[in-house]
Amino acid sequence: MFERTSGVLMHITSLPSPHGIGSLGKAAYDFVDFLQAAGQRYWQVLPLGHTGFGDSPYQCFSAAAGNYLMIDLDMLEQDGLLTKEEIQQAEFNHSPDKVEYELLAASRPPLLRKAFARVDDEMQLEITAFRRRNRSWIEDYTLFMALKEEKFEGRALWDWTDEEVRSRVPAAMKAAREELKEEMDFRVFLQYLFFKQWDALHEYANAHGVQIIGDIPIYVSPDSADVWQHPTLFKVGSDFKPKKVAGVPPDYYSETGQLWGNPVYDWKIHEEENYKWWIWRIKSNLALFDVIRIDHFRGLESYWEVSAKAENAIKGRWCKGPGMKLFHALEAELGKLPIVAEDLGIITDKVRELLEESGFPGMKVLIFGFDVWNDNEHLPHNYKPNMIVYTSTHDSQSICEQIMDICNDAEKEFAYQYLRTSHQEAMGWSAIKTVWASPANITMTTMQDILSLGADARMNVPSTLGGNWAWRVRKEGINEKVAKMLCEITKTYKRYKPYQPPVKHSRKPVEKSTAAQQEKIKEQPETES
Repeated sequence: MFERTSGVLMHITSLPSPHGIGSLGKAAYDFVDFLQAAGQRYWQVLPLGHTGFGDSPYQCFSAAAGNYLMIDLDMLEQDGLLTKEEIQQAEFNHSPDKVEYELLAASRPPLLRKAFARVDDEMQLEITAFRRRNRSWIEDYTLFMALKEEKFEGRALWDWTDEEVRSRVPAAMKAAREELKEEMDFRVFLQYLFFKQWDALHEYANAHGVQIIGDIPIYVSPDSADVWQHPTLFKVGSDFKPKKVAGVPPDYYSETGQLWGNPVYDWKIHEEENYKWWIWRIKSNLALFDVIRIDHFRGLESYWEVSAKAENAIKGRWCKGPGMKLFHALEAELGKLPIVAEDLGIITDKVRELLEESGFPGMKVLIFGFDVWNDNEHLPHNYKPNMIVYTSTHDSQSICEQIMDICNDAEKEFAYQYLRTSHQEAMGWSAIKTVWASPANITMTTMQDILSLGADARMNVPSTLGGNWAWRVRKEGINEKVAKMLCEITKTYKRYKPYQPPVKHSRKPVEKSTAAQQEKIKEQPETES
């Protein structure tokens, strides 16, 4: 399924867009142009969901909703929903190097409400059609957010003070929908804008030879519309508070393990329902992305389950996951799946067997390979064709940080010898060449490694709060010289695929529907997407 190709990992929020955060506007289209000029097949983004506590895209309020902070304001101006003056008035002295989420959370919603007030009849038809297509999740998500933010002062689901609403008593749900109708409509509007802009960007990328790799976190957030809508699918109590949570046991990197806090699945119930929810989830993501990376793949073979009352992940147990039964159900419904697996961490023979049987490419990361004493599996000479391999990732240190700040003297010397470099400035490029030369079908790097950046450019430090998910690349870093250098390396190691220009394409937002299109929308049957 996967050819010998390459790509770049960078989140949408890291783009050098104006207005304080990377968005789905011009900077995103410019980055697609950069990838095309650099001869890259893939752009890997992180999850695009509506983030909650800690701003992590792996902890979202919904497995389906998009992050409204990525909505491009300049496109809204082009659509006549905002004025330039209104956008300027909502500005703050934002940093070009990091996202300031608290300031955005305060300034962005009032501005988007002004746009909502300008929805005309034509757009309302489009919103109604969008809402109908996404009714499997959007009604519960928008009600969940309206209740959480407008009625319960941001409290977690299990702390909601109205037990009947929390427990989804039909009469209470009906009353809540009537009371919060306008708030629900506003949040539907935000999702309409997000997916309209994302779909246009995705189409543009595909037309320019770039495919999107999107991440699926294996677990959902405990405080989410998913848990509220489908509590029986998770090990939660009657109050929706998790009883058992996910994590990983102690290892080389942590003496106490990692306690993630996500509710684990009740896989018995999933199997009884023929994995219906997972089929919906994968189907939804296939509409967003060309390739899906499943985060923490090993948890589908067996997962580390810890009591929700525990203070760390030391005392837990390994529990059996669904294994191939899940993938058989998915393939029966959706056909052959373009999935890659994040299989890092504690990997057993059973996990390796599951990966081999699934046929999905596994994952290796160069920075984990600088081991003087062992022939490490993360070194490129040990890679196999059916792999997706990285110089570094969003969860790790960059090449430069690893070698200069973390490796001991012996490891540093080994890294210099293996990469055939002794200069920090060239380290990122040396790493890219080394990985690109490997037999792996898919090779990936980060903008941090392309630019040979260090610790100050790290995206995330796992199991920590504060300061994560904020890094942004400077506009000047995405330039023709860099694209040309990456393209030359890609051609040298036979990963380049010639670009075929599309017959017709546009950089502009999707145009408003014509009268004929509006009539067609009216006639559409009420089917789920």
